[in-house]
Amino acid sequence: MEEKRKGNAWALLPLVLFIALFLGVGAVTGDFTNMPLNVAITVTVIVALLMNRKERFADKVEVFTKGAGHSNIILMVFIFILAGVFSTTTEKMGGVESTVNLGLSLIPQNLIIVGLFIICMFVSISMGTSVGTVAAIAPVGFGFAQATDISAALAMGTVVGGAMFGDNLSMISDTTIAAVRTQKTKMSDKFKVNFWIVLPGAILTIIVLFFLTNGVTIDHSKSYDYNLIKVIPYVLVLILALIGVNVIIVLIGGTFLSGMIGLFDHSFNWKGLLKAISEGIIGMEDIAIIALLIGGLVGIIQHNGGIEWLLNFVRARVKSKRGAEFGIASLVSAADISTANNTISIIMAGPLAKNIADEYDVDPRKSASLLDIFAGCFQGLLPYSPQVIAAAGVASISPFSVMPYCIYSILLGVCGILAIVFRFPRVKPKNTTKESTNA
Repeated sequence: MEEKRKGNAWALLPLVLFIALFLGVGAVTGDFTNMPLNVAITVTVIVALLMNRKERFADKVEVFTKGAGHSNIILMVFIFILAGVFSTTTEKMGGVESTVNLGLSLIPQNLIIVGLFIICMFVSISMGTSVGTVAAIAPVGFGFAQATDISAALAMGTVVGGAMFGDNLSMISDTTIAAVRTQKTKMSDKFKVNFWIVLPGAILTIIVLFFLTNGVTIDHSKSYDYNLIKVIPYVLVLILALIGVNVIIVLIGGTFLSGMIGLFDHSFNWKGLLKAISEGIIGMEDIAIIALLIGGLVGIIQHNGGIEWLLNFVRARVKSKRGAEFGIASLVSAADISTANNTISIIMAGPLAKNIADEYDVDPRKSASLLDIFAGCFQGLLPYSPQVIAAAGVASISPFSVMPYCIYSILLGVCGILAIVFRFPRVKPKNTTKESTNA
């Protein structure tokens, strides 16, 4: 019983092996695409299932399937599938090309990537999902890269950054809900504290993106014709997102409209539409399978005590109020690195973070913000996070090539650290705080 309470460091071996496989093969060969993520994660899962010989193999398989079938994982997979259908249907209808060409025609050349970042910010904060935002907007970002001399990695990193900004602040985001519930504070209060911490990072990101793309040029030898009717599906997605419609309804609505437009203007017939839908689903199979395998792997690691050991390891090193805030940040960071799921990492680290916050008098608005900020920071950087994998997949590039350009994710972490060091923002203590249940 004591061993279970303390956790088990050896349970983290599969995670270490996964990272070593992915990084090692890429470093040795000089090309990180030589070790496909699905192969690395499959090998790791097999190793995890062979560990802990005290348990029956059938029981370990059951733990794996329960982890893979977690509601958060299944929802993510469903969003991936719907986003793939929307993106492919809209592309076959000509919507992606028209949207890109419209943007190239209206937005100044040196503001294309800045505009992409801002659009992703608003879509994500409205839909409350970074995964849905990346899956829906990444094809447009890749189109911008293809039409200019902007690197695909920069465009995809920009999409991920904008998506993580909105996910961190959105009132309907799972991460926000998890953070405020575990810390027993209000969403509006958490938003105010969180906003002032991350605002400098967003402004700096816009400035950096401006200077990085200041000399961007468009290939004027090509024609950038567009059809406003074909842009309507993306406009609909943006409007529905801004008014807070559920991401599943948003993607279904966008797909339906793209299909109708494509049929009426003869971009495809019924057979072509069904084929586009099928191709969209097939195109997301790899990332969906990876998400399921990672979910199952995390289930095994957690069952064997790996996550608990990590949390206790960090908890034992907290000695002061500032140390408590760093401890909360470290807890959720370690959990996110282990799970590649910011919502699950907040749910796991949240209760212990609440205990630390109460013991060292950390304001719950600040602790909730730190949980969300550092979970989002690593979620937008990990080469095996669904957001980075999805963005890299759209551009057919390695997730590692996207990482250096996830500028906002990097600055998000920097802002979080500075907020702890300088105890910013200064929040007035409240006599009572209530848990918010509003999504």
